[in-house]
Amino acid sequence: MRIAVVGGGGREHALLATLAQSPDVERLYAVPGNAGTALVAANVPGVGPTDAAGLAAFVERAGVDLTVIGPEQPLVAGVADEFLDRGLAVFGPTAAAARIEGSKAFAKEVMAAAGVPTARAQTFTDAGEAVAALDGFGPPWVVKADGLAAGKGVTVTDDPAAATVAIQAALVAGVHGEAGERILLEEYLEGPEASLLAVTDGRTVVPLAPARDHKRVGDGDQGPNTGGMGAYSPLRDLSDEQVDELRRAVLEPTVAELARRGVRYQGVLYAGLTLTADGPRVLEFNCRFGDPEAQAILPRMSSDLADLAWSTAEGTLAGSKVAWDPRPCVTVVLASGGYPGSYRKGLEVNGLQAAAARPGVYLFHAGTTMDAAGRVRTTGGRVLAVTALGDDLADARARAYAAAELVRFDGMHYRRDIAAHPGGA
Repeated sequence: MRIAVVGGGGREHALLATLAQSPDVERLYAVPGNAGTALVAANVPGVGPTDAAGLAAFVERAGVDLTVIGPEQPLVAGVADEFLDRGLAVFGPTAAAARIEGSKAFAKEVMAAAGVPTARAQTFTDAGEAVAALDGFGPPWVVKADGLAAGKGVTVTDDPAAATVAIQAALVAGVHGEAGERILLEEYLEGPEASLLAVTDGRTVVPLAPARDHKRVGDGDQGPNTGGMGAYSPLRDLSDEQVDELRRAVLEPTVAELARRGVRYQGVLYAGLTLTADGPRVLEFNCRFGDPEAQAILPRMSSDLADLAWSTAEGTLAGSKVAWDPRPCVTVVLASGGYPGSYRKGLEVNGLQAAAARPGVYLFHAGTTMDAAGRVRTTGGRVLAVTALGDDLADARARAYAAAELVRFDGMHYRRDIAAHPGGA
């Protein structure tokens, strides 16, 4: 089987590294890929991830059997639709299904119709009306851009002035572009967060191992939100029995409600949860593998990801099971100086071989490229995910941080408390 993975981040490197373990995989392509994916796949740098026609043409030309779409942008843009229209096998939802992430207001509408437990919310396009409604929601106040904002469209604050600024920034100043032309004020939910991902072919829903992401840039969950600074799996405060209940109460009803609307969902459905005192509540849905959750989940998968993805795309997921390595996994993101704000690019990355040689360690490249001399250089804010399996959570964490200390590039920073205070985990 020939498989192409669309995207060039840490999630896509983790997907490719896991797919490479399948005995059925003959060749892998990364479109466009990065310096790390080049170790397990043929990089295809000339096609943009949202160029649906270009991607489909490449897949047809290369004889690719299955395409896995990694990021949300191409899914929301309808890349999967182009593939399905051409009769090409694709793992990833259509644009109509990807609205579950592309519009938070749409997701709330689907959850209400499906009876899925979530936070109370109200949608606004007028800044004055939104500011006037603040008293009904906080403190703390939660202000969300409706559309895709690269993980930076959410403000959570105890300060009403800051909430007002967030509203005006989105609806008046347009800092989030089209993504912020509509916003949500949302009830604040108290409790630890969890990420529960599942694969679905539109009928069968198979949950994956839960994980926990760390979104804030600084230790102790301080500073601005990022795309994710680290993650770990599994979670002791989300048991197998609770995961099964969430499948019945959250995941299956959502897939069924979309089907009722004539929308078949195929790919990953990701429920971002808050584990409140009154039970789990859905914070958001995503339409793809999480990043960096994928880097903490996929190294634990002991069943065949290629077979799972193929069954999902072909609609034959019924009866599928996923087996897991019982060892915990911790991933730590190494970021560029200044991230999630502006940062320098083109910095040489050293120490990769020494870090990768550590037992139980995986290095998943995100914002990297290889220069003409064969040196790895930075190209993004999140540069590398250092991941480790361990005998227990503390061991996995120690292995990940020991490897992270071996990597060096100018301005590099990372959180020192990933999985350090897991609560029930």
